[in-house]
Amino acid sequence: MEEYWNPMVPELSVSDFNKSLSFYRDLLGFKVRNQRQNPDFAYLELERVQIMIEQIHQSAWITGSLESPFGRGVNFQMELSDIGSVYSQLKAAQVELYRELSEAWYDIGDKLSGQREFLVQDPDGYLLRFSQYLGEKSKL
Repeated sequence: MEEYWNPMVPELSVSDFNKSLSFYRDLLGFKVRNQRQNPDFAYLELERVQIMIEQIHQSAWITGSLESPFGRGVNFQMELSDIGSVYSQLKAAQVELYRELSEAWYDIGDKLSGQREFLVQDPDGYLLRFSQYLGEKSKL
């Protein structure tokens, strides 16, 4: 597969880099695309989902006070071909989900678009919404 770079990739400031890296890599299954130190940073990828994490440091791009949970008011939707393995890993590790696995159908005009989804917060409280596309159906 050709190397792919998303045109928009969120970079999350994290309070404990090693804890966050372990969460994304070991629990969620992200692969480390590249990593560096001073400050600790990793570019992560799962299928075509890409995200960066960086240890909070003095010269970070922080626009206000960081209070837990981080990322209030935003959720990061991560569409995968099958969310089952990520869901199973989190359940096996007894990670509390923000919202349990469910099926949702969203109005997109003359049709409904469906997805399976669940939400989980990372160690700093960033809200991650894992979704799997189910297709479209007509409105009833």
